[in-house]
Amino acid sequence: MNPQDMLEAATLVFNLIGMVVCLVGLTLAQKMSRRWPGYVIAVIGFQIATMPLFYQLVLMLRQ
Repeated sequence: MNPQDMLEAATLVFNLIGMVVCLVGLTLAQKMSRRWPGYVIAVIGFQIATMPLFYQLVLMLRQ
């Protein structure tokens, strides 16, 4: 299995985990009196979901 195939397989996993973390963060922000912890969790989830895309961008820019 070459690295490109592994990256494509990992993209789905990262997207699903990031989406769940983001939704949990937004739900917490909606229900809590202080909203910033939920928003921070949502941003972390977004970063998890976009990590494979940023990795591909870095690899493309290195070449």
